[in-house]
Amino acid sequence: MKTFTVKNRYLVLAFGMVLQLCAGIIYMWSVFKGPVATYLTWDAAAAAITSSIMLAAFVLGIIFGGRLQDKFGPAPVALLGSVLLGLGMILSSFVPASAPWLIYVFYGVIGGFGVGCVYTTTVSVIQKWFFDKRGFATGMMVGAFGLSLVLFAPVTKTLLAGWGVPKTFLAIGITFLVICSVCSLFLANPEVKPQAGSAQSTQKQFTTKEMLKTKEFYLLTLSLFFVLPAYFILNPLFMSLGVERGLTENMAAVGVMITGIASAGGRLFTSWYSDYVGRKAGIMTISILTLAASLGMIVAQNVVFLICLAVIAFCFGGAASVFAATAADLFGTKHIGLNYGLVMIGFGASALIFPIISSKLAATGVFTYSFIVAAVTCAITLVLAAFLKIPKKAKK
Repeated sequence: MKTFTVKNRYLVLAFGMVLQLCAGIIYMWSVFKGPVATYLTWDAAAAAITSSIMLAAFVLGIIFGGRLQDKFGPAPVALLGSVLLGLGMILSSFVPASAPWLIYVFYGVIGGFGVGCVYTTTVSVIQKWFFDKRGFATGMMVGAFGLSLVLFAPVTKTLLAGWGVPKTFLAIGITFLVICSVCSLFLANPEVKPQAGSAQSTQKQFTTKEMLKTKEFYLLTLSLFFVLPAYFILNPLFMSLGVERGLTENMAAVGVMITGIASAGGRLFTSWYSDYVGRKAGIMTISILTLAASLGMIVAQNVVFLICLAVIAFCFGGAASVFAATAADLFGTKHIGLNYGLVMIGFGASALIFPIISSKLAATGVFTYSFIVAAVTCAITLVLAAFLKIPKKAKK
């Protein structure tokens, strides 16, 4: 009987990681925001909303892209996402100062939706190839997504300073369009069926309708919703709060780079760790670490601030990988595109809701209550995760 070959599945992993590396641009709006606002003479607060719009479109892209790839396969959906990602950046280069809100449409909606399609397709397809090393493969894939900030942020800053906003958008858009389109053509689901009696063949493959009838879906989605607020509260504050807590502007900028490295590290390590200790233990570990770091953020100064920041970013990255692997363990991989897309509603809702709550609580500039809320939500995740019934990893 024909079986998977290491060459084939690792080739799929490699091309998928390149796609994820480019798709990680979703986290780079903080790099574009200042220059774009200045170039378009746009209010900084209005420009900042682009990030939230892109995250919302990102989740929609995951949901709809997941449904499409379950039906048509990974290559055409990844190609669609690649075209939308590149097109969103290219169109952004032509936005006039008289209509800066078009950035919402081009960079936010079109680009964000495209990134969502690429993200869900690559994560879904690699879990089908690496059913025996699901955590490892998922971690490698989403780790590339997190590494994007570390690699591309300095390059983008240099381009913005030397070329200006329009040429930078155009250059990145064309480059990503070509690279991602080519890589997407190499994505394919494994053609062979699992051997009878193997862990993959005996696992129930939940349809979306069946998944929505399980309590595990709601426990998992709510767990994701409640474990992420600390990062989303901090995300727009990396630089300003760092300076307020005693860092120089240069050190605060280094802190932004640290978050990218920590996030990528979390994506790689946590999924691998959960392969050995179990998904539930992985979720609980990042919840406890985030809870401790959130409480530490109340008083953290200087280097301690950077440490807490790194821990929160590490756990945020870890959540991206361990929750994807957990969804596959719970509901199977046949319909993982749409199924995991619906779980990611917890991600999108958290990204939209908790920054608003934090802005209300920290109206005076004091973030004590915001970080207390973040700590409490992690405690809620611990309770929710305790009730999850995740299938034990089958012996090889």
